[in-house]
Amino acid sequence: MRAGFRLILEGAADVEVVGEASDGAEAVAAASRLAPDVVCMDVQMPVMDGLEATRRIVTDPASTAAVVIVTTFDRDDYLFQALSAGASGFLLKNAGPEDLVSAVRIAAAGDALLAPEVTRRVIARFAGADGAAGAPAHAEGDRGAAGVAARSSVAAAALGAAPGPELTDREAEVLALMADALSNAEIAVRLHIGESTVKTHVSNVLLKLGVRDRVQAVVYAHRHGLA
Repeated sequence: MRAGFRLILEGAADVEVVGEASDGAEAVAAASRLAPDVVCMDVQMPVMDGLEATRRIVTDPASTAAVVIVTTFDRDDYLFQALSAGASGFLLKNAGPEDLVSAVRIAAAGDALLAPEVTRRVIARFAGADGAAGAPAHAEGDRGAAGVAARSSVAAAALGAAPGPELTDREAEVLALMADALSNAEIAVRLHIGESTVKTHVSNVLLKLGVRDRVQAVVYAHRHGLA
């Protein structure tokens, strides 16, 4: 599978494969050593599962890598745990070659890779009527579960807090379109502004709301009636 991914990614002119790993522990070490822009991470692996490996990579102060989970299993618990661990996207292994390349490009650009139907599932779990937030803490391995549970608690606290500083009218528009699962490029077209301007607005929204990424911003918007 890794050999296939390498062939696909090396076929893209703007992508360079800098390394491979056969388990989560190797992935963490390789990410520290090679400083990649993006890590394509499996979930079920020996030694250390991909969820714990993701948590360690994204919480490493020296790392700027974005992690895209690529798995055979379309399971909500993996999805929620991966996002809580800090993953920037979630892709199934049966996705087409162009989807894999696109996922790497999207993550490298700092965007989240979530299809609209996935966004709806995240919102339903994190911002449900019962007010529950966070991911189920039953990752593979005790250390993985503990790490995910800890980060989920932080996310829950942030998402349950009172709304932060007021957004400008334009920032509120951008947040509403983010909640509709539009990409930066799509938001730019909808609002007739440049994509770089959209990125600035998105960054301001995340900063003002005190959330880590687009997914948490969308959940925040729904929980506080901002979308």
